[in-house]
Amino acid sequence: MEKVNHFFKHIFSSINTKLAMVFMLMLLATIEVIGAYFTRQLEQNNIENFESSIQIPQIVTNQLASQLARDNKNTNDRLNQIVSDYNNSSPISEILVVDNKDIIRAVSTLNDKGRVGQRVNNSEVKQVTSSGRPITRVINDHGNNYMIQISPLNSGNGSTNNVGAIYVRASMQSLFNDLRNTSLAFLVASLIAALLGAILALVISRAITQPIEEMQEQALHIADGDYSSQVKIYSNDELGQLGKAFNTLSVRIERSQEESDSERRRLDSVLSHMTDGVLATDRHGNVIVVNQMALNFLNVDEDQIINQPINKVLGLEESAQDLISNQKEIVVTVNAGTRDEMILHASFSLIKRVTGFVSGSVCVLHDVTEQQKNENSQKQFVSNVSHELRTPLTSLRAYIDTLNAGAWKDPEIAPKFLQVTQEETERMIRMINDLLSLSRMDRGVSKMDLEMVNLNDFVAHILNRFDMIVKNDTKNGKKKKYTIKRELGSQALWVEIDTDKMMQVIDNIMNNAIKYSPDGGVITVRLVQNQNHVILSISDQGLGIPRKDLGKIFDRFYRVDKARSRAQGGTGLGLAIAKEIVEAHRGKIWADSSEGKGSTFYISLPYEPMSEEDDWDEV
Repeated sequence: MEKVNHFFKHIFSSINTKLAMVFMLMLLATIEVIGAYFTRQLEQNNIENFESSIQIPQIVTNQLASQLARDNKNTNDRLNQIVSDYNNSSPISEILVVDNKDIIRAVSTLNDKGRVGQRVNNSEVKQVTSSGRPITRVINDHGNNYMIQISPLNSGNGSTNNVGAIYVRASMQSLFNDLRNTSLAFLVASLIAALLGAILALVISRAITQPIEEMQEQALHIADGDYSSQVKIYSNDELGQLGKAFNTLSVRIERSQEESDSERRRLDSVLSHMTDGVLATDRHGNVIVVNQMALNFLNVDEDQIINQPINKVLGLEESAQDLISNQKEIVVTVNAGTRDEMILHASFSLIKRVTGFVSGSVCVLHDVTEQQKNENSQKQFVSNVSHELRTPLTSLRAYIDTLNAGAWKDPEIAPKFLQVTQEETERMIRMINDLLSLSRMDRGVSKMDLEMVNLNDFVAHILNRFDMIVKNDTKNGKKKKYTIKRELGSQALWVEIDTDKMMQVIDNIMNNAIKYSPDGGVITVRLVQNQNHVILSISDQGLGIPRKDLGKIFDRFYRVDKARSRAQGGTGLGLAIAKEIVEAHRGKIWADSSEGKGSTFYISLPYEPMSEEDDWDEV
């Protein structure tokens, strides 16, 4: 059984069998389409001829209409005589004559004589007598096909004087029998033609596929490295020309084997560096191969750099030959001054043949943008820290030198100098503590003590503390006054936060708002829910922040007004710490401000509404 299955599988997978089946199916489909069209046309012609054959002649209808128009006592007899005479010489099986009152006046069969004088119950006849429009259709009555013609009878020259209708019924069974026999004969002829076509298709397809099978065998030899055998040429037609071309191809493949090995080594060299951007050049330094990563780095399309000198592609002044021969490692900046600016480390290596001939080079581009940015940030950070510490240290040194010079004996100057020294020392301690906090956050060792808190109550608690500070400042007679306006709402907004760290963030923003608000200013605190977030905003009426500085205020040691910030004891790290804390809560912090119109700081935290059915752990 398995051998039989394998045999049939081999037969039906052969191109010889497929071609024969295609030819046979095309022939069969053509015959069937033609046969279907022929049968359809034959059927329509026969039906039209049959309809014409049962059509009542005009002379007969005129006689019937004339008798109906007279309508005397002899009308029925004359009508029956006319119908009987005509029915004897036609294939019609039944004729009814009906007047315009739907009364049967004449019939063609003796068995239906009793119906004369009765009202017809055929709705189609009534429709013809009322509308004067003829009706012709084919009906199937228990397997028998009939054609019905109902024509109006008009008297006089005009067609509007309808005096009745004539109902004609004729059997079409013999007609459909003839059509069925014709279709059966055509089907038998089609099968015979398909069989003969299949035999002819097998012969023709074998003549076509035999040379192809020999070429297939030769191709397998070439794949195994055997180029000695040749394809036999049977004729000078297209297949013969294909065989000659195949033989020529096998010779050329053998000659190009060495070149293929060289190309393979070049391709392996390119593929080995696919994790970075790779550009391969010919020996003249023109780019011939580039990978997608290099296109992304250079922000160009492939057709823009193919066959272009590599020094032009990388934007270098050195010639392509110098880059290839020196094999230097260089740093390239591409898209300088744009958002897509990148810093790339480019290294070159030569591509050599077996003989040592240099056929090109490979340039590997490694993205070091982030590395350079980190190095620059570290340098900037060290510079900022040095500068921020040098200022208070210089101030301390000056005051201490003055005290050592004898100012400590002055009862008025010495306490002031000591107070300034203490303030500068405390500012340095705060700066060191802030730096340590940022360092822990950067290293990911700062732990978050999260708990579910009603943010409305939490913010209100913090603002209550600031209200107490306002009252104490008023009692102590401090000149600067300000008001805190609350817009918190009454809805309970439960969020998961580290209360100590989030209190540090809000305290920092509130202290900044108080510092930079004018005397009598209003600080507005709002808390709203927006889809899956809660947003806390703190607005002041201070000097505002220039638009160009809004993107930098969360950088470390960045100050809009450096002199004023230091005078008020700021370290320049508060907003940087606030940003780190908020982002650790999977939130966002940003600011909106205009010069002279105050500033608004926004804190967005993730929020999931809690339903009343949520289960709470019992404490």
